[in-house]
Amino acid sequence: MASSTETTEYVTLVSRDGFEFKVLRSAANISGAIRRMLDPTNNFAEAKSNRCVFENINGVVLEKVCEYLYYNEKHKDTKDVPDMDIPPELCLELLMAADYLNGEHRESFLHRMGNLARGRAVLLTTSRCSLMTMLSSELCL
Repeated sequence: MASSTETTEYVTLVSRDGFEFKVLRSAANISGAIRRMLDPTNNFAEAKSNRCVFENINGVVLEKVCEYLYYNEKHKDTKDVPDMDIPPELCLELLMAADYLNGEHRESFLHRMGNLARGRAVLLTTSRCSLMTMLSSELCL
């Protein structure tokens, strides 16, 4: 385990059902919530252990979040990024996870999730879309 002053290249993200994912810190830091948890100046336990436990995100969803973190890292300087394929049954939980994790590019995450329902790509054009607006627009029905 890392000491309280050591920042590591990798961090561990843990789901509520105990699945652990080691991800690059640079990839994980797209999430505002994770970045704040791991910031040593905030004095959170997560910054000392380099480990974030998410009691409200299950392993299947956290795995897809981690996949997106790397997908975003890979395509961060690319135009016309292809959509990620996301199973429709994960749509609602991924929307909630994206909202909770407060990604810097939350709308980009939601756009890149790909073919969520009825074979259509999700297109979000406003940064003011609330979670309730997204849910009520039948994206996940």
